[in-house]
Amino acid sequence: MASLATSTPAAAAGPRPRPDRPHVVLVPSPGVGHLMPMAELARRLVSHHALAATLVTFNLSGDPDAKSAAVLSSLRAANVSTATLPAVPLDDLPDDASIETVLFEVIGRSIPHLRAFLRDVGSTAGAPLAALVPDFFATAALPLASELGVPAYIFFPSNLSALSVMRSAVELHDGAGAGEYRDLPDPLPLPGGVSLRREDLPSGFRDSKESTYAQLIDAGRQYRTAAGILANAFYEMDPATVEEFKKAAEQGRFPPAYPVGPFVRSSSDEGSVSSPCIEWLDLQPTGSVVYVSFGSAGTLSVEQTAELAAGLENSGHRFLWIVRMSSLNGEHSDDMGRNYCDGGDENDPLAWLPEGFLERTRGRGLAVSSWAPQVRVLSHPATAAFVSHCGWNSTLESISSGVPMVAWPLFAEQRVNAVDLSEKVGVALRLGVRPDDGLVGREEIAAVVRELMEGEDGRAVRRRTGDLQQAADLAWASDGSSRRALEEVVSRWKAGAIRRAAWLQQLYCWDHASSPKVLWKETASAEAACT
Repeated sequence: MASLATSTPAAAAGPRPRPDRPHVVLVPSPGVGHLMPMAELARRLVSHHALAATLVTFNLSGDPDAKSAAVLSSLRAANVSTATLPAVPLDDLPDDASIETVLFEVIGRSIPHLRAFLRDVGSTAGAPLAALVPDFFATAALPLASELGVPAYIFFPSNLSALSVMRSAVELHDGAGAGEYRDLPDPLPLPGGVSLRREDLPSGFRDSKESTYAQLIDAGRQYRTAAGILANAFYEMDPATVEEFKKAAEQGRFPPAYPVGPFVRSSSDEGSVSSPCIEWLDLQPTGSVVYVSFGSAGTLSVEQTAELAAGLENSGHRFLWIVRMSSLNGEHSDDMGRNYCDGGDENDPLAWLPEGFLERTRGRGLAVSSWAPQVRVLSHPATAAFVSHCGWNSTLESISSGVPMVAWPLFAEQRVNAVDLSEKVGVALRLGVRPDDGLVGREEIAAVVRELMEGEDGRAVRRRTGDLQQAADLAWASDGSSRRALEEVVSRWKAGAIRRAAWLQQLYCWDHASSPKVLWKETASAEAACT
């Protein structure tokens, strides 16, 4: 850790922030799923709210992956600046460290670099710094806002039910002694009349004895130091939870939460090149295809892959299946690709499908191992349903396209999302798991797909999804709920930036003759005390 005391400058790219606009620095945690919604937030701040924005990323493994690189590259046309912090050593972490632990360590060890970058931004950007916006894993950056004398707002890229889990865990530990960690109640009640069983909690919240639990509680306590939380949701999706957070803020128990989404990438970001998926969909009848995808990190066991194949075949419906490599460890969760099948033909995900499956379903099904332009797929007229892992980016893309879901959560907060979508929001039917082996059986898959496509329950879900699609469109209309919520926050940022700029100008005039060089930290601290 001592080697981090001397910080290497961050690598910057894109346009320099405009000096006539207050400047917001956004800090997403590693992972394209965390990057995409924050990139969309940065675009909106520039295009809709006349701010300058810089998005700062962490260096987890050298050059960014292709998807992250494409997102960052697309920001240049939107006049959003980007910067990448230098890499930090992680070789002391165990090979089986949880993804949460890896993220917390990368971010924590990068704080000296981020501090140096913010110091440089404050002295050279020209535009007054208005706010610091780290995401839900990057709470270690929150103290830097105090050093700068600017407000810190957390960006929460998921829904308010997932945020309710964090709030419940933090409030549960009010009054707890040092090193004391308490299990969440089972079931855990949520606003809106639903409850989470222990197995539906995010994995890090299930056992208070695990080290990840302590990290999450410590991060959640830091949430209370933020001026507010920007959530990738919209009021009409979950009004009961929004109102519950308003009450908590009024009582001083938790920062105010602002639903400012949905932030969904544009189909233009996926490129306009031809795709075998789109070409195949063009040949299918309107509203006839079930799209199946588990995101970029979701993996199924070999056994579960076979059950899914049989279920799709037995459903009788057309399908487009994005097949990932199966997991060899018997799990279908969050190995993030560390236990993929490997070697020879086994590198081809299609080689692990049941014998004869592709031949038997040729004509009404397409299984591909390539990347799919998901936004274009979901918005295609032929797409009628989405068998989804319930990742929040995919969920919002599906709702924004009016496509109902079959909920099949795998890891992270996806089980919370599945409960929310199926029991409260009403835009999904959830698959049941066999108690004997933990698999979703082929009969269950076929039955739920048929119900969503043909049945009475499915009709209600399709109707509700259509209603919510309209609400999502209106949320960012000129007088929409999310646009108003973000405007409320931005107005505070702009007013604060004007006050700070005026104060610094006075300070410069007063001190220039005797001491023209005022230390950054001293200036920011004095300003914070003054405001």
